[in-house]
Amino acid sequence: MFIIKNRRIFYIFSAILILTSIASLFVWGLELGIDFKGGSVIEIRYVDARPDATVIQNNISALAKSIDLGAYVLQSVGDTDYSIKTRLVSDQERQQIESAFSNNGFIKTELKKVNSIGPLIGKEAAQKAIISIILVILCIVLFITFAFRKVSKPVQSWKYGLMAIVALAHDVIIPTGVFSILGHFKGYEVDTLFVTALLVILGFSIHDTIVVYDRIRENLSVSLKENNKKDFETIVGESVKQTFVRSINTSMTTILALFVLYFLGPEATRHFSLALIIGVAIGTYSSIFIASALLVTIEKFQKKA
Repeated sequence: MFIIKNRRIFYIFSAILILTSIASLFVWGLELGIDFKGGSVIEIRYVDARPDATVIQNNISALAKSIDLGAYVLQSVGDTDYSIKTRLVSDQERQQIESAFSNNGFIKTELKKVNSIGPLIGKEAAQKAIISIILVILCIVLFITFAFRKVSKPVQSWKYGLMAIVALAHDVIIPTGVFSILGHFKGYEVDTLFVTALLVILGFSIHDTIVVYDRIRENLSVSLKENNKKDFETIVGESVKQTFVRSINTSMTTILALFVLYFLGPEATRHFSLALIIGVAIGTYSSIFIASALLVTIEKFQKKA
């Protein structure tokens, strides 16, 4: 009952996180990867020992003065590779980049990977990503409305779906805002893997929310049969209490696995796993502290209306 009685505290906390995220998105936006804006990714493997990072950085910086590489991102990959993300480059420019990595041929290297995406394809990918998220949210609303169709008192079934969507918006906005901040200060980019992470977060979060909502439905049914006349706030509080440990345990085991992936996994999945860590944590929080509490708020608002 503590969670439901003190729901305003959690509303304020969530509002601060959401407003900070939205402000960051408006001020800084997102650092889009080449999946969305187009560009080239070139990965070079060093056959022998990989040179010091400053040598590579100096060579690439010198090259960037002669040919405009745009806002490039240079990073190490594993123990032997380096990669650079830059604007769409020609074959001749790619050869110049390879030469910079090899210190004009004095260091033995081999070209491991070249990926190039045009801006039109990138724009199409961004549109499809937005459509995918909208369709997933719409399907979730329809499913919850159908699943809870027999629950009409004191809150109608479609309002369960509506409150779940509010919680899902909360779960998408906050990780996106975090990546906006990280993109501004650390150069973190969002790509198709980030969109995949958001879709996973939506699925994980709604799963937790439905577990709590289903317990509310069961307790409402029991209360009706036994005619014990518990008020809605009490029933929701008991339902949250009954599912609290299960939700936390499920999320913690998932987050622990994601931490292992983040620290020990390949560089390519690091940002993906970070997005999932943030999203799963926020999704669990919203399922317990926000989605159910909103039902109580709606029910009390109905009484006053």
